[in-house]
Amino acid sequence: MYFLRRTDVNCVTNWNVPLVWEGTFDPIVIDAIYKKTNPRVGVMIFAVGKYTRFLKGFLETGEKHFLTDFRVTYYIFTDNEKEVPAIALDEGRKITVLPVPSARRWQEVVFGRMKWATITIDKQIRNETDYLFLMDVDSLFHHRFGAESFSRLSAVLHRGYYKNTERVHFPYERNPESRAYIPVGEGDYYYTAAVLGGYLEDIYNLVRYCYEHSEEDARNNIEAVWQEESHLNKYLLYNKPTKVLSPEYLWSDYTKIPADIKVVRISQLKKNYAEVRPNGGH
Repeated sequence: MYFLRRTDVNCVTNWNVPLVWEGTFDPIVIDAIYKKTNPRVGVMIFAVGKYTRFLKGFLETGEKHFLTDFRVTYYIFTDNEKEVPAIALDEGRKITVLPVPSARRWQEVVFGRMKWATITIDKQIRNETDYLFLMDVDSLFHHRFGAESFSRLSAVLHRGYYKNTERVHFPYERNPESRAYIPVGEGDYYYTAAVLGGYLEDIYNLVRYCYEHSEEDARNNIEAVWQEESHLNKYLLYNKPTKVLSPEYLWSDYTKIPADIKVVRISQLKKNYAEVRPNGGH
């Protein structure tokens, strides 16, 4: 399937799974392979507080670019169901709204994602979806995001660190008391928590791990440096992704696009954090 190669980037990890870039796959072939199984795809997004304003753009651009012609359910966790916009969806695609409580601190929203994902998979969606993605709502799709993203566990390289070969510079949790602790000298990549996907059970294992370990930290009055993302990176160090997606799969409007990024598939929006987050902050 991966018969295409680029010489300017690394297309395989050191544990020999694909590292997916534009130009390393045939989109028509790979979509056709997966469409034969007609998988059910779920996408979890959290729109709490003022983040509901990002739903319209996310959903409208998702309908243009995200796994088009596949069955997709957008699971929207929100504390304000009335602000979920009415979006024209293609055939086989739907929205399910899941109420969650409001948050006092933006960190609660961050940690809450793993908690509510765990609970909701257990209670409701285990038999509704084959692949599950978690994504940040404050972003837009700009180009195709297709079946090349499918695997048991697909993680995305963080745009800020993907060129860094020195692991010491990765912002892993360095407090040995935290369950997210990664010692200096260990690690493969630094992954973003803003986009991840995989088989439902594999994602369930990941989110439950992050939820339980962040709860354990909280009981010891510890908060990992990058909250859920720190626990995610710890998990992925010992449970290697079966596919790694390049930063094409999550760029940022804050960051200049370098030559090796041939296409930006999703980009996080510029925003005033102090205005949209419950207690400000980055």
